[in-house]
Amino acid sequence: MAGAAPQPGRPMYICIPRTRAVSPLPLITFSPSASPSTPSTHATRPSPSETAASSSPLLALAGSVAGETPPIQVKARCLRGSKFFYKNGTQFYIKGVAYQRDIAAAGGVNDKGSFYSDPLADASNCKRDVPLLQELGTNTIRTYAIDPSADHSVCMKLLEDAGIYVVADLSEPRLSINRESPQWNTKLFGRYKQVVDELAKYPNVIGFFAGNEVSNNKSNTGASAFVKAAVRDTKKYIKDNKNISRWLGVGYAANDDAEIRDQMADYFNCGAPEESIDFFGYNIYSWCGESSIEISGYDKQAKFYQDYSVPVFFAEYGCNTGPEKAAGRIFTETEALYSDSMTPVFSGGIVYMYFQEDNDYGLVTVSKDGSAERMKDFKTLRDQVTKAKPKSIEMSEYTPTNKPRKCPAVNNDPWGASESLPPTPDKGLCDCMVKSRSCVPRSDVSPTEYGDLFNYVCGLDKVLCAGISGEPSTGVFGSYIMCDDSAKLAYVFDAHYSKFNEAAWACDFGGNATTQVAAAEASCSPALASASDSNKHVATATAPAGGKASSSDDSLAVHGVSFSRFFAVGDFALGLYLVAAVGAGAAAIVL
Repeated sequence: MAGAAPQPGRPMYICIPRTRAVSPLPLITFSPSASPSTPSTHATRPSPSETAASSSPLLALAGSVAGETPPIQVKARCLRGSKFFYKNGTQFYIKGVAYQRDIAAAGGVNDKGSFYSDPLADASNCKRDVPLLQELGTNTIRTYAIDPSADHSVCMKLLEDAGIYVVADLSEPRLSINRESPQWNTKLFGRYKQVVDELAKYPNVIGFFAGNEVSNNKSNTGASAFVKAAVRDTKKYIKDNKNISRWLGVGYAANDDAEIRDQMADYFNCGAPEESIDFFGYNIYSWCGESSIEISGYDKQAKFYQDYSVPVFFAEYGCNTGPEKAAGRIFTETEALYSDSMTPVFSGGIVYMYFQEDNDYGLVTVSKDGSAERMKDFKTLRDQVTKAKPKSIEMSEYTPTNKPRKCPAVNNDPWGASESLPPTPDKGLCDCMVKSRSCVPRSDVSPTEYGDLFNYVCGLDKVLCAGISGEPSTGVFGSYIMCDDSAKLAYVFDAHYSKFNEAAWACDFGGNATTQVAAAEASCSPALASASDSNKHVATATAPAGGKASSSDDSLAVHGVSFSRFFAVGDFALGLYLVAAVGAGAAAIVL
């Protein structure tokens, strides 16, 4: 079956579809009999107009993967091992560039005023930039946020014709898993599904990142449980989607924090195959200026990942700490990345970034009139990529032996994410739950008031909020933690109302609540009953049902679940330490 997960215990290799090139440039194809590192070429004579449109010397496309054959769908039998392959058996190395103007960092605190520009929806910019990407030898771009409602057909066709693939992040600044108050809920899953639906129709999409540097130090590793749940659910959505008939990978891009980087790599690779990543992106900036494999630590990373069971590549690289910042980058790490010391382990990398911004990592400067000018480091990178000729192995000669990693120990120093994950967002169940409640929020309650309302109810009795709570270190999660904030508020309002025998005052909350006739649909009854049983377990559990108790010091086994990160609402993590502090003041809400 297309998109099927590999069987437990079986390594997997990854195949990606070949793109079809109809550009005026020489076409590069890989014949089965040719050496993988020596593509056969045959030129197509451009028309005069095409020649005029091409103002840059784009003949040496060392990184191009363009071919003449139509895209080939990836079948389940094509999944095994830690390398990328074309369907014809030729190995594929990513020679990539991050292609998006700087946006708010995913995983951080969301700025409600933040805005992003979808780089794949601007046809004029793509017509300007794709030839420059080709000149760089680019065969892959990474985007960080796209608008799933926009038309991407022009840009995606330009990229396909140029032999350029896409790896796309699924989040956007206002809809992402926030490391300080992580959620994996119906609204966010809806966004992820929309992006998958929009981009899956294009044959030159390799896959998606479910998160980027969400956990970035040991204080927020619990957020990784929510990202891994996103990996699990996105993979299943792709597998079950009848409109998707080929393999599309789902991965994660991690930062290079020395305290957690090993555990991070292990965590996203461990466990059941349907829950683990299809590829791992490593954002690494340790090679700066004149360096070496040893000084940069590349040798240590190659050793660490040498037995990793899925493809690993640099999802971002390109240190800019020299006196000239971006312009002074010499990209000797690019030569190293595609050398014999690295290619047995890493499948290439993605340079950060195409556009010159305030952060000073650019390759191209775009003027106010929309024209693009190559920076000094553009030419340097082009030369390094052009001469990079990584040794390849044919799929028929490759016998993978790597196995998934063991999950890291959970002790909150440094790792605090259990192998047990939050539940899959289920809007139908959330809607059924809200309809079955007798006390719900008024429709005009502002989300800015949610924090005080949650804090008041949970400050009275934290058990009332067990169904929306979660503790990543123990793997204990309420059934409704995956609902949106309004549905969660309905759950706790009704729990409070029931606790006080449906007294009128118990469903008021300063005029923010109202009663309704509970109308549980018959079709919802089994799911609601199961959720109720699960929430009873959550109220007193220190481990998932059937699991081992956590040894975490902050576990409140006598009183219920651990509330070190009680639950998240909006951009705020609400914990017992918060509800206790505001409980007295919030009592005014009821009066």
